[in-house]
Amino acid sequence: MTFRSLPRTIRALALGVTAFATLALSTTRASAEAAILVDAGTGAVLYAENATHPWYQASVTKIMTAYVILKAVKDGRISLDKPLTVSANAVAQQPSKMGFQAGTLVTVDNALKMLMVKSANDMAVVLAEGLSGSIEDFATEMNKTAQRLGMTQTSYVNPNGLPADDQVTSARDLAILARAAIRDLPEYELYWRVSAIKFGKRVMRNYNTLIDRYPGADGMKTGFICASGFNLVATATRGGRRLIAVVLGSRSGMQRAEKAAQLLERGFNGGGLSWLLPALGTVDSMQPVNAAPPNLREEICNARGKRRPRSDNEEEPVAHTPGESGSPLAMMAGFRLGPPTQGSLIGPLVPSMAPIPVYAGLPKPQPGLELASGAGGKKKARATGQTTAATPTQAAPAPAAAGSRGGFGADILPSSSFVPQTAASTSSAPAASDSARTPPVKPKVKAKPKPVEPPKPGDAKPAEAKPKPVPAKPKPVAAKQNPAAAKQ
Repeated sequence: MTFRSLPRTIRALALGVTAFATLALSTTRASAEAAILVDAGTGAVLYAENATHPWYQASVTKIMTAYVILKAVKDGRISLDKPLTVSANAVAQQPSKMGFQAGTLVTVDNALKMLMVKSANDMAVVLAEGLSGSIEDFATEMNKTAQRLGMTQTSYVNPNGLPADDQVTSARDLAILARAAIRDLPEYELYWRVSAIKFGKRVMRNYNTLIDRYPGADGMKTGFICASGFNLVATATRGGRRLIAVVLGSRSGMQRAEKAAQLLERGFNGGGLSWLLPALGTVDSMQPVNAAPPNLREEICNARGKRRPRSDNEEEPVAHTPGESGSPLAMMAGFRLGPPTQGSLIGPLVPSMAPIPVYAGLPKPQPGLELASGAGGKKKARATGQTTAATPTQAAPAPAAAGSRGGFGADILPSSSFVPQTAASTSSAPAASDSARTPPVKPKVKAKPKPVEPPKPGDAKPAEAKPKPVPAKPKPVAAKQNPAAAKQ
């Protein structure tokens, strides 16, 4: 079938789509949102809007931070249970953060979970310094990884995405990174989709609102600074097919989630008239735009009459306020990125897993449990020690936490019991208890003949008792000699 053989209305519609496409591509504003929808398996681009325009990263930077760390774990350069020390540099990071004191120990595994769920800026520095020695050296490793993956529009200055002029990326590059994380690190899939963590008595939910609210959502990371707006890299899987949606520059946390959900929904169910659009190729083949990233500070944080985030770089509590968004091309192609007529695509929270316990410091085995269970009990004691290690951390600061505005700050720092000195004393405690246990065991072994005494009524042991009087016989002989000697 040729174009001329199509009905007149279809031909007119197709020409209209082409006109709108030309208009949308030629009149994109620097302040508009950027978005892309990609098939994770094939890399095919299903939708693109300003996808190759530079953008400030914010906390979606932490996808690369986690990727570099997990790749190092896979390559044997570092282990998940390695304890890392919180430095003064990490403590100095702005919120959002865990707020641990300098000298606190945190394992790589716990730091990664706090990084991805709480979006903790201090944990990003802890991981960077723990692997590379400094923020600068880790940023160099991040940039080398970006070049290797083909992220031609991306540059890194720090591991957490705090404001920096050269901390730049694009929707296209973030989709490339998300594909690499899925492809190269399948054994660490859990880190991208942890829905909540539990630190002591506090439960912190993932800022990615799609997880446990949008069917099939399984990753990855949110981000916000005033200059970038609200960013989101989201993945979802249905029927064995996985899609990646990247949304940059939204005006609220819920708006970015709604837009990502709509992109994913159209991708899974078909995009209406999207078959009329020219093929967009693969994400790797898209050509970058040479321009400066937009600065949305005036629109996001300085606009009058709008609720502002709590700080320049901290995520806001999600409020359901979706609004109209999208280009003429998107709407003509069936990707109308406003609130769906049937209501929000983001449903009520249906937890897929219990909050995962995290803790600061080293695990504290329970000696009593080791005594009762032996070698097998040690593993069990360590598992319980991880949980109990977090409890005393929050026990003292809990009242101060109640006055905070959600999340951890300097007013709820963990107690000093989790500094490296405490870890050293914890590791030496089992040795002392073992040495204390050894002496009591030996007397018990010597006391074992006592239970053997009841069988004395038997025949064998009384016969053995006769040699005892034998040494007594020489004594009388000696006694007889003594009188003789006295006579002499």
